[in-house]
Formats: sequence, C-alpha cells, structure tokens
Amino acid sequence: MKPLRILHVVANRWWTGSADPALDLARALQARGHAVWFACIPGDALEAHVRESGVALVEGLSLERTTRPWRIAAQIRGLGRTLRRLEVDVIHAHQTHDHWLAVAGRRGTAARVVRTVHHRRAVHGGPAARWLMSRTDALLAVSEGIAARLGAAGAPRARVTLVPGAVDTERFTPKADGRRVRAELGLGDAPVVGCIARMVPGRGHDVLLRAMALLHDRLPEARLVLVGRGEHRPAVEALVQRLGLESTVVLAGYRGSDLPATLAAFDCAVLLGAGSEESCRAVLEAMAVGRPVVAAPVGAVPDAVVDGETGWLVEPVPDAVASRLETTLRDRGLAQRMGEAGRLRVEADFTPSHRAARVEAIYGQVLAKEALPRR
Repeated sequence: MKPLRILHVVANRWWTGSADPALDLARALQARGHAVWFACIPGDALEAHVRESGVALVEGLSLERTTRPWRIAAQIRGLGRTLRRLEVDVIHAHQTHDHWLAVAGRRGTAARVVRTVHHRRAVHGGPAARWLMSRTDALLAVSEGIAARLGAAGAPRARVTLVPGAVDTERFTPKADGRRVRAELGLGDAPVVGCIARMVPGRGHDVLLRAMALLHDRLPEARLVLVGRGEHRPAVEALVQRLGLESTVVLAGYRGSDLPATLAAFDCAVLLGAGSEESCRAVLEAMAVGRPVVAAPVGAVPDAVVDGETGWLVEPVPDAVASRLETTLRDRGLAQRMGEAGRLRVEADFTPSHRAARVEAIYGQVLAKEALPRR
C-alpha cells in the first residue's frame, strides 16, 4: 500500500478509555510508513503522551464537547482547514463528538471517515445516529458485542468490522520479574490473585472480594492484590473490613512503569467488569505476561480468553469465581500451561502490528470505493 496521510482525532484530554489504544494505533501506523497526525483536547495527560510518542500533534484544533452551535460550527471549520492543509486521506475518529466533527468537517475534501467504537454505550439509535453511520466509510468495533450493537442500531453491516485490541508484547513479556513487587507488597511466597481495574462501580470489586472471602476458608494463605484508583476506593476498603479480609487484601494503588512486573507478581489475574474501553486491555496484558485469567464474559473478553485453555470464563458471582480461583491456584502446572497458551494467543492475534495491519487494510478498502455522499 502506498503511504497514506492519516489524522486521528480524540475529543478527550485524559489518559483513559480510548486514548491509549488510539495513540498506540497511530504510532503503529506511523511505523508502517504512513504520515500520521493526532489531535486531542490540549492541556492534560493525553497531550503529554502524544508529545512523548513521536506522533505529530496538531496544534490549535478545538475538539471540546459543546452544545453551543456557534462553537460547533467553528470546530467544523477548523477541522476542515486542517484536513485540507494536511491533505488527509483518512480521518479516524474515536469518540462520538469527534465523529460528528469528522463527518461534517470533511465536506469539500477527499478524506474518508473511519470510526472506532471502543464501548457499546457509544452506540446510539435513532435517525441522527443512523445518518451519521451512513456517512461513515468504516466502523471498527473492538468487540463482537459492539459489532452486534452497531448492526442493531442500523449501521450498514458491510461497513462494520471487528478489530480487536492489542498489547505491547515487547513490554509485557513472560520475562517480567515480579520479585521486587512481591517484596514491596509483602506477599512472600503466597499464591496471589491480582486485579487491575479502576475503582468505580461496575468493575466487580465487590464480587471479587466476596469470592476471596469464600476462598479464604479453603486456601487461607491466598492473597489478593487490587491495582487501581478511583472514587469507589472507600467503599472497597469498607467491604474489606466487613469481610474480615484485612490480612488478605493488598491495595496497591496505581501502577505505571512497573505494570509488567506487577502482573508478573500475580499467579492469576481477574477481571469481572469492563471499563471505559471494551477491548479489556488488562486481560491481554496479563496473557502477554503469561498469566492465566479468570474473567467474566464482558466486553472483548470472550473474544480473547479461550475457556479452559488460556483461563476461565465465569459468571460474576462469588461461588463461581472462588471455584475457578481455587482450581488455578492449587494446580500450578495447569496455571503455567494456561499462561503459556495465553502468551501464544496474544502473539498470534493481539499485537499492535496485527491491529495496524487490519486497520491499514480497511483504509485501503474505503479509499478504493466510491466516496460516500457528503450531505
């Protein structure tokens, strides 16, 4: 494929949700020889990450969410000028606000519009949403559930493609050493269950803690490490106390640069609720480090985890979770085989280069077709 000129737009300023996968995709496409630019709301963590990434940041482009018509009109004009100045072939949107801006702003240009839908709550029904999707050249879903939701909402089925998430297999590797993290957290040689998830309602911390209370009666030496921060932390701490798990649970806070080592400190990783980005990257990262996964069938988890081979798919109820955790922690040989199978699965299907190749092929398809109506 000839090098393309691609603009990724993310109407976000924080390093959450679609921010990481969007920037990772932009970086991987640039590595494949394309000219890539990235636009976001300036002034916070996402801008800082873009500047560190080596991907060109578009300055002076307003993407703030607003309901004021004159501001939206100004944003559309600004985006249109950027598309013409950069001679963009593909504008790739990642959130609903920037999707609307992309469809409106590309009028009078040759740019094609592609949208990645990162969470099913971003899929809307109704005439306006159907109109927007009909003016979009390709819709990429990070999970089968999102793809089905897009179809049900009226998206042209020929334009919907599943493009799974990805994980950096050079950073997240079975060679990661968890001994320092184990020493820091006082875990010793205990069998360790780990969960990396923001502490907000809906992430399954309550179910996991109740599962650990059941597991404590059968495997009292087991420990649980909760990685993450959020407004729900006081409620998590209160439940730990009510269940009498103070000596079992370790609240490890946010982990950044040492996240691979933190995962390597686990014997088993758990995810019971999808976050703001349904590729469920935490599961892929655990698999890449070679750890078995116990996970609820949420988001893209059923697309990634092979039940009984790379981990376990469980209903998010305490009894079922406790049973699978006990099986995994007691049978170290099984856990090792599952971890190895998970790593192989990630290498085969969930690397940044695999995702970039899929997206590149979609760009080629939409550019080869006749342009969609602009109005």
